Amino acid sequence: MAFVGSDVLDEFNHSEVYSPIDLNTGKCRMVIAAEKEFALKEDPRTWSHVRVATKYPNITKKHFESRGVHAECIKLNGAMELAPSMGICKRIVDLVESGSTLIANDLVEVEEICQVSTRLAINRSYMKINSQTIQPWIDRVEEIINE
Repeated sequence: MAFVGSDVLDEFNHSEVYSPIDLNTGKCRMVIAAEKEFALKEDPRTWSHVRVATKYPNITKKHFESRGVHAECIKLNGAMELAPSMGICKRIVDLVESGSTLIANDLVEVEEICQVSTRLAINRSYMKINSQTIQPWIDRVEEIINE
């Protein structure tokens, strides 16, 4: 068992991971952001190809593919919001809670991809084999959340 962000679960999408409980904590959003001047000049509905810096290439590609847009993802870790000012790309996909980091880097949110929160994650095989041990833990986590 582990507590993990839904962003990690969605990015790696392992079929062996069972995620029965949303803890409703660590809430944030995954968004597409761009430099303010650039974002004002374009309409996301007209995109056919985008170049994006992100820690989440799988989620990013899936999001753009669902809209018929080809996404060229540049995999980065760390301070994603620096990519546009360094000339790496015009857009980023990153997690945002308050938006203050975007503002500090003269970026604006262009589009929300998804909501993110902390989840309980369990290996499915382990759960099946050890359900009598694991289920009380799951029940206790649910009790605490619902208090």
